[in-house]
This record gives sequence, structure tokens and C-alpha cells, in this order.
Amino acid sequence: MDDRKFDFTIETLGASKIQTPIHLSNVEGDFIANYVNDDEFIINRVDTCLDEPTPPYKRSQVLEKAGPREKIFFNPNHVHAAIVTCGGLCPGINDVVRSVVRCLWHRYGVRRISGIRFGFKGLLPEYGFELVQLDPDVVDDSHKSGGSLLGTSRGGGDRVIEIADAIESMNLNMIFIIGGDGTQRGALEIAEEIEKRGLKIGVVGIPKTVDNDLAFIQKSFGFDTAVVKAAESVAAAHMEAHSQINGIGLVKLMGRESGFIATYTAIASHEANFVLIPEVPFELEGPNGFLYHLEDRLRRRQHAVIVIAEGAGQDLLQAGDETDASGNKKLADIGRFLRDKIEEYFKAIGLHINLKYIDPSYQIRSAPAAPIDSIYCERLGNNAVHAAMAGKNKLIIGLVHNKFVHLPIRLVTSQRNFVDPEGSLWRDTLDATSQPILMVNDQEAFLDKSRTRNPVKNN
Repeated sequence: MDDRKFDFTIETLGASKIQTPIHLSNVEGDFIANYVNDDEFIINRVDTCLDEPTPPYKRSQVLEKAGPREKIFFNPNHVHAAIVTCGGLCPGINDVVRSVVRCLWHRYGVRRISGIRFGFKGLLPEYGFELVQLDPDVVDDSHKSGGSLLGTSRGGGDRVIEIADAIESMNLNMIFIIGGDGTQRGALEIAEEIEKRGLKIGVVGIPKTVDNDLAFIQKSFGFDTAVVKAAESVAAAHMEAHSQINGIGLVKLMGRESGFIATYTAIASHEANFVLIPEVPFELEGPNGFLYHLEDRLRRRQHAVIVIAEGAGQDLLQAGDETDASGNKKLADIGRFLRDKIEEYFKAIGLHINLKYIDPSYQIRSAPAAPIDSIYCERLGNNAVHAAMAGKNKLIIGLVHNKFVHLPIRLVTSQRNFVDPEGSLWRDTLDATSQPILMVNDQEAFLDKSRTRNPVKNN
């Protein structure tokens, strides 16, 4: 991606004129942590070639660094902040909520922090959910549990006027919205409605999508924990398969449109022999189809482990046009479909198999965050608070090249992140599994069809 095609400008509610209560330094070499200035940036694109020209960057082409500013927009004594968690469960939600509350309370002295119950629906009057008053005593041990201490739900974010009415009536100054692609699109619409009303209310997003498919962001929280838990399921599938006559372990993992969990899990475990992801179509039948290669694996090694992302192979099924409450297309169940097709195939050729099917999705989603995720969640929450107190608006906190940055919501939600079939991540996955590079019978026809797709790629 060329940075010059995108506008990374971050909107603000106004000039920051209030001295922050956080005591840091602007001096290098004094062993005191430093403030972040609004003229500190990083570039998104780091790939280059020798002799490639690099003209000067404009402000819109660079990413603003996240962190505490010396001057802030809001007077902490006047701030009423709210936190809402939306969408499906994901490891680390409580860690993020905990971080936001503790940073507001301890670093800025904010004493009015409200938790919105059960997602955007907690802002709609007909549900009647009461607010949760948050402070460090309420959240301090929450990171030890999975789920969301505030509760969550899908949908409701399209009722922009009513949500904006609720935010206005609560006299909020800032709202932290934790959620994925659909949630953040709703957050942007809400922020725009608030802006139309001339209100100075900051909307700050924190990226929650276990699939890791938000564009421009290095990773979303919960992803590392998901890979840890998924690898445990693959290990169990491998043990079952290895202990049976022609044993097959089939594990379905999350990944509606992007196969990051499946690919990372395969590399981490080195026990998967096939990984099927949405970005790389495959065929079942024929001399170069998946079932032929699975049979070949069983005849050579007498066991096999298959990892499939939930969005893979959807072209092989008859899926409807229904959507869930978040607006996502309801997927057909590729895991059960593939299980049945495998059993039918080997029954037809008279080869005995013993197949175990594992779907650990909800077990993974509800798990407490692993330590590496807890660290990430803590830093995401802190940086979200620093952004909101400085009057930043309509942004998502993200990690890019191991730097925490401010990213415009409109840009992050404009497209999705995909595994690049020609990139190093998929290449390393093929090395880990030793599966065929492409399991299709007519490669030329497949390539002609696939050229119409141009996803955002991530190596």
C-alpha cells in the first residue's frame, strides 16, 4: 500500500490548552518518561527498493503517534466518560475496560466513569439497562475472567439518532467504544451525528476483532490468546488422529473473511497437514482436489490433521443471504459440510477412517487473555484515554510497526485485512503443513476468476 493514497489526518474537538495532571518531561536524557507531541509521526509503508524516490510526506500521509500530551482539551474535574463493549466475545475485553478505568481514575483524576450494559442496546431506552458506575475497585480483578463485565450484544449501532440522544442526555464528554469492524462503523456514524449537534464529545474506538482483519492495524487484541487456545485444540486433534487407524482430526477455527487465526495456529503447532482459509479457494474433487490429497496423506502417513477457517470454502455450499444483528452475512457451516464430505468420500472408496471434528470457537472467545494480550490491552486502553483527554475524535488506537498510533475510524473500516496468498505468512504456512500450494484442477481458470479480487494484503 502506498501511504499517499490514504488520509491519516486525525480530527480534534478543539485546541488543547489545559495542563495535564500527568507529570512527565520534554527533555531527552533525564530518565523521566516523555510526553508525546502532535508533531511526532510514523510512516505506514516501510517497504522500499534501492533508488526508489521518496518525496517529502504531507501531514495527511503520516500516522500520528499515540500517548500522553502535555496540554489536554478536557478539564479532568468536569469529565464524564463512558465505556461500551459490542459484538461477540473476545479475550481481553475486561483487560481493556480495566485499563481505561484505571488510567482515567489514577492518571487524570476522573471520577465519573459509566459502563454501558450490553453493547449499543444499553443506550436504547426500550431495553432499560442501568449504567454501571466504574472505579478501580470494580475493575481491578476483572482481567482474571473472560467475557465482558459490562456484557455485550450485536446490533443496535444503526439507531444513530437514539444513541446520540442518550449520549447527549447523559452529559458525556467522551465514550470509548470497544468492538470490531461493524461496531466501529457505527461509532463513526454516532460521532458524526454528535458533531452535527455541535457537541464536544470525543469518540475513541478500541479494535476488538478476534479475526485480526481490521485494515492498517498490526493486530487486534485477543488474537494472540485465540492462537494459543486454537493450538491446544489442534494438539488434541493431532493426538486423536495419531492414535487411530487412519485417524483424521478436523478443527474449525474463527475467520469469516481472513484466515489469520488458522495460519498462525498451523505455524505455532506444526501439527496441521492442511490449512484451508477464505483467501485461498480449493476444490474437493478431482486429481488435484483436497480429497485426493487427503487420501494420499492417509495412505502415506495413516493420519492427518485439517484446520479450516469458518469462512473458507463458502463457494462450495449453498449459503443464503441472511445477515446477523451486526450486518455480517451468515455463513454456511463449512466444518460440518467438510466432515460429511470426507466421510462420504472414504466410504465410497472403501477406506476405513476415524474422524474427530472439533469446533472450539466459543471456548476460545470466552477465555481470559493470555499475558501477552493483557499487556497489549493495558497499553491500548491507556493510549485511548490519552487520546480522548487531548480532544482527539473519530479515531481508533492501533499498533503499527510496534508503535501505538491514532488511526481515523473511516480509514480502518473502509476495507479489511487479508492473508496474502503470495506473501511470507502463507508461504511459511505451506512450509509448516507441506500441503499443495493450490488445490484446484484448472489453475488457469481459477487465476482468471481470482484476478477480479484485490484485497488489502498482509504478509
